[in-house]
Parts: sequence; C-alpha cells; structure tokens
Amino acid sequence: MPTNDDSTVLGDYKRGLALAREGEWFAAHEAFEGAWRAAGPGERDFFQGLVHAVVFAYQTARGRSIGAARQRAKALRRLGPYAPAHRGLDVGRLLAALERAEADLREHLVERDA
Repeated sequence: MPTNDDSTVLGDYKRGLALAREGEWFAAHEAFEGAWRAAGPGERDFFQGLVHAVVFAYQTARGRSIGAARQRAKALRRLGPYAPAHRGLDVGRLLAALERAEADLREHLVERDA
C-alpha cells in the first residue's frame, strides 16, 4: 500500500526530471513511478501522468507508434487537472507538447519555479 512520504516523492520527482532532461526515458519512468507510489492521493495522477509522458517519449524513440499514442492519451488525461503548473513544472507547456505529439519532451520537463 502506498504511503505519503514527501521526502521520497520530492527526491524521486527531481531525479525523474533530471533523467528526462538527459533523454533517459526508461530511468525517468522508474523515478516517477517511485514518486507516484510514495505520493498522497491528491498527487498520484500527476506522477502517473509523468510516467505516461516519458513512456510516450520512450515508445516514440523505439518506433512503437501505437504504444506511444496510448501512453500520450493517458498522460494528457492524468496531467490535465494539474495545469497550468504543479510542483514548479509548467504542466500547460508539457500538455501542449503532448497534444502536438512532440517526440522529445526534454525541454518541457524542467521546473520553472520551485
């Protein structure tokens, strides 16, 4: 059963962002999944949406268009309620990139203000 542990959430979130900025999609997925599992109910969809976003990028890079499209749709649905921003992330900008199906999300997974 997940627990609400903000130090784990914050650490995994920041690690996930750093890995995503490096294009390390699979490792970023693992970090965001850790944050999702440790998050409270009000933030689980946010972190699960980030998982879907980086898996979309991963699947796109591997040429798996059907899997990528499914992940993109899930990311849009989960992240939408957190726009325009959450935890310093410009969620609106990330959503716009996902709407355009941008394969490289690195510049959109950056904290704008802490």
